[in-house]
Amino acid sequence: MAWQVLIGNVAAVSLLISVWMHLHYRLYRLSDVQAKIAFGLMMGLGAIVSMVLSVEIDSGYYVDLRSTLLAVSAVYGGPLAVLVTGTLTAIYRISMGGAGIQPGLISIVVVSLLGSSVHFLFRRQPMNFKRIAAAAFTVALVSAAVSLAYRGDDPLITVLGFTLIGFVATLVAASVITYFHAFTVERDILRAALTQAPDLYYVKDHKSRFLVANLNVARNHGRTKSSEMVGLTDFDLYPREMAQAFFDREQEIMSTGNPLVDFEEPFVIEDGRERWFLTSKVPLRNRHGDLIGLAGVTRDITEKKRLIQEAVDSKNVLSQAMAEMSDGLAMFNPDGKLVFCNDQYRAAFPRSGYARKPGAHISDIVRAVVRNAERIDVSPDVSEEWIQTSAAQLFLTRDTEIPLFDGRWLSLRTRLASDGSALVVVSDITSMKHSEEQLKQLAQKMTGLAYTDALTGIANRRVFDEVILTEFARARRNSSPLSLLLIDIDHFKSFNDTYGHLEGDKCLKAIGDILRSVVTRPTDLAARFGGEEFAIVLPGTDREGALSLAEVLRSTLNQLAIPHRASSKSIVTTSIGVANMSDGSTFASVADLVRAADQALYGAKTKGRDCIAAAGDQATAA
Repeated sequence: MAWQVLIGNVAAVSLLISVWMHLHYRLYRLSDVQAKIAFGLMMGLGAIVSMVLSVEIDSGYYVDLRSTLLAVSAVYGGPLAVLVTGTLTAIYRISMGGAGIQPGLISIVVVSLLGSSVHFLFRRQPMNFKRIAAAAFTVALVSAAVSLAYRGDDPLITVLGFTLIGFVATLVAASVITYFHAFTVERDILRAALTQAPDLYYVKDHKSRFLVANLNVARNHGRTKSSEMVGLTDFDLYPREMAQAFFDREQEIMSTGNPLVDFEEPFVIEDGRERWFLTSKVPLRNRHGDLIGLAGVTRDITEKKRLIQEAVDSKNVLSQAMAEMSDGLAMFNPDGKLVFCNDQYRAAFPRSGYARKPGAHISDIVRAVVRNAERIDVSPDVSEEWIQTSAAQLFLTRDTEIPLFDGRWLSLRTRLASDGSALVVVSDITSMKHSEEQLKQLAQKMTGLAYTDALTGIANRRVFDEVILTEFARARRNSSPLSLLLIDIDHFKSFNDTYGHLEGDKCLKAIGDILRSVVTRPTDLAARFGGEEFAIVLPGTDREGALSLAEVLRSTLNQLAIPHRASSKSIVTTSIGVANMSDGSTFASVADLVRAADQALYGAKTKGRDCIAAAGDQATAA
């Protein structure tokens, strides 16, 4: 009968441990301290039940499984749990009375201390066989020690029997706790993965009712707890038409067994905003192959769709810009291979356009240009070294202008990116080059106009001033002769008054023609000095030579016989003043030389005009 009670005791202890493990899983929200206190309370309750079912082997001496529960509480719950368990156990044992109170309390303390020692010894290790064996051995050791110390007269078989029962009971209890602990850890990991995952995870039964849903599902539907989703269907969450579509799709998945993978579906929120979700659903079957529901995961891809749409829009804008732009555009990677080019880029090079395709190397493109004589500034006979050198210039930031065989000019602007790629922009600058050439010609023409008197076609006063300074300095430096002639048309104001300004201009042009005809040396200069006055600079010419040329000029004008009825000569005549620096006749400055010629001209005029006067001499008339 005693052995049957002990076996029942073992069953009761096992039942209480099983109840605790199930309660512990349900009470997963408890803190670590709360869980240990609850564990100690449950093990204390088990110890009390065990003592209620104890076997009294002698007056005041009881045999039960309290040590098993104390050891389990200490080994798996630590000091806090075993303190609660030991306190309850000790109180109840005291209440039972009898002669075995003292050894009973001693065994409670010893088991608690030994169990706590085992707990600290294996606290950094997972729940494994070592803990199970240590807990069972602790109970067996204490049971045997107490029996021998206080019941030494018991038969050995009885001591061994009680010790074996305690060992087996503890072994079973520790094994159950270890198993359920591992199971609980796995469930906690799965629960954490499900509830804390960033996406929407859920499980539904065969009628599309929610069985499990993570917190994100609840929040997405305005709930605060995952448990609030249990039992709901899509008809409780969405408009009927949308819910019916979801229901039909899920029923099809479960009826056909075909999963739904990465299905995109848009939702329109009440405020008009559109959200996109990516959903995958798979049918669930039990171990017998029977359909029991489905599992699904839904991911909010609204932001991803927005970014994709922005990328598509940007690409469309870029493609349109590439198609509409007038310039050619090409991108080469750091290895010199063409990565991208638009149609304008290929069209800009009609003879080598076939070689300008993605993947082509820049050296092959240069060879095509050379082989087809596309550039008129590049000989078809250039060496391979030249080709490689030209290809290497792709990776230099520079602007280049190249002439083509068809008369067009292209501008190549090369810029390097941070990754070593080269961007080339090709522009047709033919019109600009033509305009540039025209501007050059115009500039040359304007330059000529700037140095030429517009009416007479000979040099203007600006040129005269530059030349007389240069020649004066050279004459001083080389001690060479220099002569200056100042010429004035006699009574020219009266000529204009008599014949008008148009005839006056014709007269000035005629004088200019005469000056060009008599001044033939490249070093000599005939210039309009101002109004009806002219000047001739004669480098390297002495006094006699200057007077001789002056006489030729005067007589040539007389021979032309331009009518001038307001003059006493009846024709247009001129007065000439000559100044010369040679044979020691020097002037301190150009102004002194011009002043001497001007004084000589004044002397010619005072002597009756139509004559020549040299500085320091009397005027000579015809």
